[in-house]
Amino acid sequence: MSAVTFSIAEAPPSRLDKALARDVPVTANLSRSRLGKLIAQGAVEVDGTVVTDIKARAAEGMQISITVPEATESHMLPEDIPLNVIFEDDDLIVINKPVGMVVHPAPGTPSGTLVNALMHHCGESLSGVGGEKRPGIVHRIDKDTSGILVVAKSDQAHHGLAAQFEAHTVERYYRAVCYGVPDANDPRLRGIRGTSFEPGNILKLNTHLARHKTDRQRQAVLFDGGRHAVTRARLVERFGQPETLALIECWLETGRTHQIRVHLAHVGHGLVGDPTYGGRRKLPPKALSAGAHAAVAAFNRQALHAAVLGFEHPVSGEMMRFEAPLPEDMATMIQALRG
Repeated sequence: MSAVTFSIAEAPPSRLDKALARDVPVTANLSRSRLGKLIAQGAVEVDGTVVTDIKARAAEGMQISITVPEATESHMLPEDIPLNVIFEDDDLIVINKPVGMVVHPAPGTPSGTLVNALMHHCGESLSGVGGEKRPGIVHRIDKDTSGILVVAKSDQAHHGLAAQFEAHTVERYYRAVCYGVPDANDPRLRGIRGTSFEPGNILKLNTHLARHKTDRQRQAVLFDGGRHAVTRARLVERFGQPETLALIECWLETGRTHQIRVHLAHVGHGLVGDPTYGGRRKLPPKALSAGAHAAVAAFNRQALHAAVLGFEHPVSGEMMRFEAPLPEDMATMIQALRG
């Protein structure tokens, strides 16, 4: 157990949980959601009296005492699954996630996930995130997308990383192979709502995204409602005669579920192999070599790789940047496309 004491500063938010989140010492590493749980558990005293209502009224000058219990063991089980660790210290770990690995346990995938693997790999070095000894997931990539993820091992790292993702200051670059060639000279693209081009032939996609009304496994592009989403893409290489496929580099201003996949499908440049957003198209028979046709036909997942991740270390303040090479299946397909 540890105790955190402080007073509510002037002009606080009216709700107790919001006021605590604003004024709790940064060194306590307590998020608003964690504070809400502690209030409900009876761990918060206001002027010497336990308060369990997160909506209780807050006022300037209130004396707050929070009893923070030691981190408990997680319900998630450790599993001895090999990991490709790029970097690790006491506060965080950077992983190159393979294709086919789910990031977090869910009803459909209760085991075999990255979190299960990290529980085993990190062991006692997990100091506690949100009151449990577990890895702190601050961002995810899809099961069949490969590439770099950073995961927190401590509450301080979790808070610091989450704040950077929320502020959109994290550098995230992806490599993808898409149908067609997204180019500023294409008048069709310029006529699609939410689409524009920036200097350097950079395609900007600016829409809202929300869960599809009839297919709950998909996201849909909206312009009213949903959550704001911005993706940029740059053409790296063209393939075919006539040109039918392209290697592109994408980067995110926001990080929504399936963002790159749904945005590119929206503008007619869906990713090769994408099973959810139409990644099977008939290619002109003479545009590519027989080997290239075979490589594209055999590619059975979205051709998307999280290649670069850059952020400020949430404890040391050091700027960090990591790169992961293309996985073998994507590199092989691209080599075949080059002939």
